[in-house]
Amino acid sequence: MNVLVLNTGSSSLKFQVIDTDLDAIEKNADRQLARGVIERIGSESLVTFRVEGKPAVRRTAALRDHRAALDYVLRWLVSPEAGIPGIASLGDVHAVGHRTVHGGEKFTRSVVINDEVVDQIEDCIDLAPLHNPANLKGIYAARELLGPGVPQVAVFDTSFHSTMPEVSYLYAIPYPLYVRHKVRRYGFHGTSHRYVAYRYRILTGKSYEETSIITVHLGNGCSACAIRKGESINTSMGLTPLEGLVMGTRGGNLDPSVLEFLHHKEGMSFPEIDALLNKQSGLLGISGLTNDMRELLEEERVHQDRRARLAIEIFCLRVKHYLGSYLAQMNGADAIVFTGGIGENSAEVRARVCRDMDFLGIAIDPARNEAAVGGKEGDVSAEGARVRTYVIPTNEELLIARDTVRCVRNAPRRW
Repeated sequence: MNVLVLNTGSSSLKFQVIDTDLDAIEKNADRQLARGVIERIGSESLVTFRVEGKPAVRRTAALRDHRAALDYVLRWLVSPEAGIPGIASLGDVHAVGHRTVHGGEKFTRSVVINDEVVDQIEDCIDLAPLHNPANLKGIYAARELLGPGVPQVAVFDTSFHSTMPEVSYLYAIPYPLYVRHKVRRYGFHGTSHRYVAYRYRILTGKSYEETSIITVHLGNGCSACAIRKGESINTSMGLTPLEGLVMGTRGGNLDPSVLEFLHHKEGMSFPEIDALLNKQSGLLGISGLTNDMRELLEEERVHQDRRARLAIEIFCLRVKHYLGSYLAQMNGADAIVFTGGIGENSAEVRARVCRDMDFLGIAIDPARNEAAVGGKEGDVSAEGARVRTYVIPTNEELLIARDTVRCVRNAPRRW
């Protein structure tokens, strides 16, 4: 089955085409056929397409909206220029899987999309006003362009965390606010946390029930997740992706009174404060330079830039806080798993996070840690460390494709 995986942003459309089915999932024999991204939708868009084994195609195109962008992708997929094995016409696109950010309390699993599901995703817009409308644009466009004969599946970032107990997801605010408005912790990056937990089980031979780990997704967005008996019991992101760890441009945890303080001292409106906390804070806000961890590490190394060093150290300390918190809640864990762009590729950040944590049983081997970059996975722990440390590259698109197959085939989800 050829599955088109779509990740639709406010002005972007990312895609992959993955050849998979139930047998391929069982044998880990899925194949990525093509991938790409269209950026700056609504103006002169930037297009990057790749077919496995061929040079990337880069060009510009005037694409006014997401429907036009998806139409452009579909025309390329079936073109002789792309030459994708097994795809000669739109009839060779058998299903579409959509990354959908917020499913609220309604969606605890991936689901086949119908009119009722669309209505419920629309009902969650208040919880994710920056994300769900963009995701819906992808759903609307795919349904229109591919027609009712091609099944569509929604895979939710929040669903993996639906197993959290009340003590983890409720805020200590008046309970009626939860009852009326569902103000609570939902968590995000669930597809990534779920995927690396699966890979950890493959690498270690552990069963679902034996899986007791802390997964740390570090990229431009960052989150941690406590997983006990294979299920999420706590996570760092909250009602929105703003809570928790320091991120590229998001500040993470802070005293809520800062909002009112800035409102009075700077004359900022709440929308302006929201933009400040989401787009001008985090690594960018502290360093004043960039939200890119690679550039900050280089500035620290070459120029000994004080604010670059400060941003890195605050970033790593916040991760330590969550590791300690979750180890306490879980009464220990078997392993810590790093993933995401920073988690997978920055040996330096991993080393700083795990430094001086030997009392908790965490220690990494410098040589193993330095070798685990560029898509490599494995155990980077020091010999004798009680809590093992793994690096596992995430693959959210593969999991979305596999969930799409399971939903279409009405097969049970085992991970």
